[in-house]
Amino acid sequence: MINWEVILWTCITVGVLVGIAALILIFISAKNIKKRTSELKGVHLELKSGMKVMFCGGIYGKVVSTNKENVEIEIAKNTIITVSRYAIQSIE
Repeated sequence: MINWEVILWTCITVGVLVGIAALILIFISAKNIKKRTSELKGVHLELKSGMKVMFCGGIYGKVVSTNKENVEIEIAKNTIITVSRYAIQSIE
């Protein structure tokens, strides 16, 4: 004979534990995202000519000039592109 009450309480217990684990992961992720956002804010403000930067997930280049919203980056000799200041991910 199947004891449905035990099965029900087991399912509820597992659901509660999964919910607690999800809340812990969300809390940790939110903390890491906030930390990374504050780090990037500093990177975007520090940009100056001559700095080597990485942007768009792995493209490296050297900053030629900056203005309020855009940055001109030399990615190869005599190849300069303009990107948003906020696309830059790190300073090398």
